[in-house]
Amino acid sequence: MKLIGFYDYTVMLTYLSTVFAMLGMVLASKGHFGAAILCLLGSGLCDAFDGMVARSKKNRTEDGKQFGIQIDSLCDVIAFGVFPAYLCYCMGVNGVLGMICVCVYALCAVIRLAFFNVLEGKRQQVEDGCNKYYRGMPVTFSSILFPLVYLLRGVVPCGVFVGILHGMLLLVAFLFILDVRVKKLDISKIFKKK
Repeated sequence: MKLIGFYDYTVMLTYLSTVFAMLGMVLASKGHFGAAILCLLGSGLCDAFDGMVARSKKNRTEDGKQFGIQIDSLCDVIAFGVFPAYLCYCMGVNGVLGMICVCVYALCAVIRLAFFNVLEGKRQQVEDGCNKYYRGMPVTFSSILFPLVYLLRGVVPCGVFVGILHGMLLLVAFLFILDVRVKKLDISKIFKKK
């Protein structure tokens, strides 16, 4: 039996990121917010290394490369678009204003990722290697920003914390689609032997 898709080591971290996100949403729905935040961090960690792992395979086919771009963004929609929005909803971002914030956040994440796919597809036609700059804030930054904001949960009153989550969703959504160039940190250089 043959399966469609690619299942080699180059995409396993991407798949694992989605598993963390799904587990995190289940935990959030049960009120286990600290564990859900750890799942968000796990998704971010997987995403930080998936590109480096994929580029380590020198004989990837063009279909394999294109699949990697697409599957990475589709999984990122779940892990860094839907999951943080749902987590915030579970922590009290609801009502009309909350639904606007949650929907705007998820929509901007999808727009950012689709725009990335268009740019990355064009870039890979003319150059090899990884991109040197981001355009707009990458959605994966939510795996750092939301856990940092979560640290405020025990420090500020509940109503203030929920207000901060509303503002955070809108701010991060705006940063996803703001057209600024940000130099990309090349993680692979950190792990190369000197």
